[in-house]
Amino acid sequence: MNSTVKMKGKCKNIIFLLILYGIMAICAVGCVRDKRRPDDREDQESDPDMPGWQLHSDDEVSLDWYVNFTWYTTPWGENIVSKAITEETGIHINFITPMGSEAEKFNALIASDSLPDIMTLGWWENQVDEMIDKDMVYALNELADQYEPYFWEVADRTVVNWYTREDGNIYCYPNSSYVPSDYEEHHNIGSNQTFLVRKDIYEAIGSPDMTTPEGFMNAVRKAAELYPQIDGEPLIPIGAHDFTDTGCVSFDQYLQNFLAIPYEKDGKFYDRYTDEEYIRWLKVFRQLGEEGYLKNDIFIDQRTQMEEKVAKGQYFCMLYQRTDIEIQQKKLYMQDPDMIYIAVDGPKNTKGEDHVLPGTGINGWTVTLISKNCERPDRAMELFSYLMSEHGQLVTGEGVEGVTYDLIDGKPVMKQEIRELLQSDRKECDRLYGVDNAYWMFQDNVMQMQWKDMPLEPMAQPEIWTYPYTRYLGQYETVFETNSEAGIADIAIKKLWSGILPELLLAPTEEDFDRIMEDFINKRERLGFSIVMEESTRQMNAAKEKLGLNEGN
Repeated sequence: MNSTVKMKGKCKNIIFLLILYGIMAICAVGCVRDKRRPDDREDQESDPDMPGWQLHSDDEVSLDWYVNFTWYTTPWGENIVSKAITEETGIHINFITPMGSEAEKFNALIASDSLPDIMTLGWWENQVDEMIDKDMVYALNELADQYEPYFWEVADRTVVNWYTREDGNIYCYPNSSYVPSDYEEHHNIGSNQTFLVRKDIYEAIGSPDMTTPEGFMNAVRKAAELYPQIDGEPLIPIGAHDFTDTGCVSFDQYLQNFLAIPYEKDGKFYDRYTDEEYIRWLKVFRQLGEEGYLKNDIFIDQRTQMEEKVAKGQYFCMLYQRTDIEIQQKKLYMQDPDMIYIAVDGPKNTKGEDHVLPGTGINGWTVTLISKNCERPDRAMELFSYLMSEHGQLVTGEGVEGVTYDLIDGKPVMKQEIRELLQSDRKECDRLYGVDNAYWMFQDNVMQMQWKDMPLEPMAQPEIWTYPYTRYLGQYETVFETNSEAGIADIAIKKLWSGILPELLLAPTEEDFDRIMEDFINKRERLGFSIVMEESTRQMNAAKEKLGLNEGN
């Protein structure tokens, strides 16, 4: 009897211990969950004056970051900068980039609801609105209020206001963003648009004035006559960006900007494509085409082929983005400093007015968002504020003190060997060091001006040349909802133009040119051109009001 009682007592004790261990296990899981999930972080951890990454750097996480550019290949975790960021924040990044079509890849991610933790893409891309409309991304302001109030210390208020939607939320943050006042306060903000000539050929033909139709045509003819071949390859007298399904920026937008064609007249968005100055210069290129100076290469080459030909110095002149030839320019410079491309004044209107070249606007270049698939939006938000802060800008721009730069008279000066590698082999410099904004997703150009050195040759001259011509034109940047009436019309008209532009440039006669142009004007009207212009005017006026710009162009 006593043994039975004792046995029952032991069983009760065992059961009690099992229940106790079970409760302890549940508590332990809860503690682990508290580390894995942001939902229940104690409020006292949030300090608006203390960056979250300093409070939680021991909370190590890995985040997938999708960058919607096939060419982006900079690794994470190998170079000095990325190692420093991970060490300071506890955050490791796994970059994902598309193979093949960028649009197809991103659309597939949206359709399958498999967006990575963080996404970076062009501000103008339709997928930005689509993700927001489908409630697939977090509102950054809500994440900031809940987890990372320090975000408000480093975010630009003007930019925040600009990107805040009608629902009161901001869902993305840009890089390389400028506000109108930046252009008034700084005189070393450059445009990326340049008219480039190969230095040795240009000087050999007498450094002619190429701002007039006559001067331009004579220069092209003379260059082709004196230099029919470049190292056994045929000279391409006139180069351009690739032709796409929207046209060719060299022969439409860039040419219009060089001719200082206005964006607006009498408070309405202006039709720059039928401006008489623009038509006049398109006919100049048509004439050169008739004479055989517009080579087939420029109509069919894609970026890879163009880069190969730039590296050989095959082009005489081109309306081109200066930064797009950086790698090839440096190779030419090492081979022969006289073979590089320099910027000179290009086509001008009949009044000889200065070029009006766009600098980056408040939209910036790309925007970055946090997907609702992200299990640690709190840590993603802390990474955002780290990269946006002055400290983060110093790390991504200059690297680590004593390793990639030294402080001299209070200013970071990059070590000579790294500057030389940056000049000679950018890709290798990115792999080893990651300086000079290899991670550009939150680059703040204005903030980094305090550390920026004068640009180095061979890229210095083309950049400095743009300074007097660069203007803030962000109020004219328009974007249409894909399925809206204006959006559908805009896509159709750009597609039409992409086929018309080569026809205009290759028209056998001026009469053929006029006929093709008239046909284009009639067709685009039927496609809804007036709707596009009306919506463009609305966006322009709304942007000017929001930015406090009351003057016309």
